[in-house]
Amino acid sequence: MLRREFLASLAALAAAPRMSLAQEPGVQLGGGTAFSPSDVVNMAREMATHAYQPRPLIPEAWRELTYDQYRKIWFDSRNALWEGSDASQRVDVFPPGLYFPQAIKTYVVEDDTARPLLFDMGVFDTTDKFPDVPIDDTLGYSGLRLRAELRQPGIFEEYAVFQGASYFRGIGTDDIYGLSARGLALKTGDPMGEEFPDFIAFWLERPEAGVTTIVLHALLDSESCTGAYRFEITHGQPLTMQVEAEIFARTDLTHVGIAPLTSMFLFDDMDRQRFDDFRPAVHDNDGLLIHNGGGEVIWRPLANPVTLQISAFGDMDPRGFGLMQRSRDFDDFNDLEALYHRRPGLWVTPGEGWGQGSVHLVEIPADLEIYDNIVAYWRPAATIAAGTSHRMSYRLDWGQDPAPHDGMPLRVLNTAAGGRPEGGRIFTIDFENASHVPDDLSRVDRLVRSSTGEVTEGIIQRNPETGGPRLAFTFMPGEADWAEFRAQLRLDGAPLSEVWLYRWTKS
Repeated sequence: MLRREFLASLAALAAAPRMSLAQEPGVQLGGGTAFSPSDVVNMAREMATHAYQPRPLIPEAWRELTYDQYRKIWFDSRNALWEGSDASQRVDVFPPGLYFPQAIKTYVVEDDTARPLLFDMGVFDTTDKFPDVPIDDTLGYSGLRLRAELRQPGIFEEYAVFQGASYFRGIGTDDIYGLSARGLALKTGDPMGEEFPDFIAFWLERPEAGVTTIVLHALLDSESCTGAYRFEITHGQPLTMQVEAEIFARTDLTHVGIAPLTSMFLFDDMDRQRFDDFRPAVHDNDGLLIHNGGGEVIWRPLANPVTLQISAFGDMDPRGFGLMQRSRDFDDFNDLEALYHRRPGLWVTPGEGWGQGSVHLVEIPADLEIYDNIVAYWRPAATIAAGTSHRMSYRLDWGQDPAPHDGMPLRVLNTAAGGRPEGGRIFTIDFENASHVPDDLSRVDRLVRSSTGEVTEGIIQRNPETGGPRLAFTFMPGEADWAEFRAQLRLDGAPLSEVWLYRWTKS
């Protein structure tokens, strides 16, 4: 794209003439302003030199909409951006209000020119139960939805949504929405409270006919920092997002979450006794997977603890991490509505060495499945000092099993635990089957460790249902209130399985 003079602030684009270029049905565009991707970086850099200025709130009547009222307004897909054109994508917009009290400036980029999407109630349908609300210049759309021909020509199905703070979600073809990602996490789990940065502007590059990729630029703002993001999004199974970002610090950033993931875990075979439910499990994802810089592959089953639980897995230049959904059968959940077995996993692959830091896992107590209570992210060890910037890149793979498999050890399929009449608890870990698993399981060594209490060395049996090995061991906690477990199968001195980690806490 062509270079041009730096845009002094986001307001320069927002001030583009609010005149419609076309009167046909659909989202309307304002007048154009020259645009280059470097403009977003320059805006973020310039904004970071000034104190944080919150965006104006939309009218109070919009902010006080009830959940039921907000559901009475929806986008008419016939008004989608690029509807009726040869563009390979369609874009819907969301109304403001309720949980979304501030508008997001949204622009369409074509031929090095950015044109704003003008707010228009006419692109929405409402029922007669939707209240009369005022229209003023503070209004704008609260987010956007991307659609493409995923399975059938001429049928545009959604595959990604950007809405709320810096949250966004994606799905591989044939999946349904589950976990979310964020542009940035700040002070997650901090006693002083978390800070939630916002995407305050989007720029969508018009895709050419026949391509499966769309480029989205985003400007992030927060009390502590600003940021410039570029997403290159390609639908399919898995859906991939190539992310490039630069963060500009207003203050010293001591607790930053890179590539943060947010999910829900209520219960499974490990702790279902706390929930009187007809379903055997309820969760968007069931484990944290880490491929660390040393080549070790770690599987940490998720938990819904009775008190806040934070785990940190120290590392140097991680190869990847993510929240997976390994329960893929309907019978794992027996839920005809939520369809948890079709929720995607999300794998993060760093684009460069991320240096020293740790993968953080935050598990928050929850009693209902409506709450997102799981957060995972990379936390750099070094502080990002005020007045400096931090660049990073990574790929997000959303799909049914998006983590890499070539050369990886046996995956953990399921973990279960229960009490024993004579005391203590028994844990069972099922691993997948593979051609290199020996027929004679006595050749397989088992490593079982506990930080407190006592554990048996465990036994290995073949599970006729999965065909793979099952490791079972007994834990005697004694007076311990908690314990950290580590277990692995090994063959001829080398890892055969992932490293299974778990934190047990006394109920």
